[in-house]
Amino acid sequence: MTPALVRPPKLRPGARVAVVAPSGPVPEERLRAGLDILRGWGLDPVVAPHVLDHHPTLGHLAGTDADRARALTEAWCDPEVSAVLCARGGYGAQRMVDLLDWDAIRAAGPKVLVGYSDITALHEAFAARLGLATLHGPMVATEVFLKDARTRESLRATLFEPESVRVLGLENAGALVPGRAHGVTLGGCASLLAADLGTPRARDSARGGLLLLEDVGEEPYRLDRILTQLLRSGWLDGVAGIGLGSWEECGPYEDVRAVLADRLGGLGVPVVEELGFGHGPTALTVPLGIPGVLDADAGTLTLDVPALS
Repeated sequence: MTPALVRPPKLRPGARVAVVAPSGPVPEERLRAGLDILRGWGLDPVVAPHVLDHHPTLGHLAGTDADRARALTEAWCDPEVSAVLCARGGYGAQRMVDLLDWDAIRAAGPKVLVGYSDITALHEAFAARLGLATLHGPMVATEVFLKDARTRESLRATLFEPESVRVLGLENAGALVPGRAHGVTLGGCASLLAADLGTPRARDSARGGLLLLEDVGEEPYRLDRILTQLLRSGWLDGVAGIGLGSWEECGPYEDVRAVLADRLGGLGVPVVEELGFGHGPTALTVPLGIPGVLDADAGTLTLDVPALS
């Protein structure tokens, strides 16, 4: 059964936060704008080395795997840093996750980790290797963080006042499959979860959990393939409930919805759609590793405890 994980402490005004780039290259102008927002919240953001780097031959990576892993490890192990915020996703976290110094990271103690998309690989690793709850939330140098006020406020409130954001979901959320379920949240980008299967320390299954799924740029037939892989592997056996986020650039939603209903409807568990997390125009911050209740009929995810302690 999916266990509840250790919650890191919430942030206080003046807290130092490190911005890292575990995946793709970061646009400098967006980074600057995101840092200004963090400063406006009273945080002290520091940019880790290599954030603005480019891999010498692979243009989709923000520097070499070793450099990206070292920067994240050093940021986490800095005793002055209270949170590690990812600058953007893209691709690359899987390439460097096994290069992180997990012993040093464990010794540094629990801190806040924020990101989504490709950062799903890190969420899963921090859960499996450290037993740490993390935040599936917007990244500092992404358009949704810079342009959408509700996205920013969801993250700000979760970081500073987590007790105020115990009920999550957008107004248009509703039941794809009706019902209520209790469990511990897990998940993220569906394609990254499927890609994690069979890798070192990967989660055996989502049994007992409230699985949160979203993705971007995957056509309906590819979503079908991803979900079928999760089904055939047994990874979805015993899942308690499923919350669905956004499916940006995945084709007409009616086509996506048909795939989701076909692949997930037979599990016999509540499924709520359009909760409002992921790559969409609004990206609510949802904690991973926290117990809660998924109410598909109400279109809500209600946390038993605040995301941060």
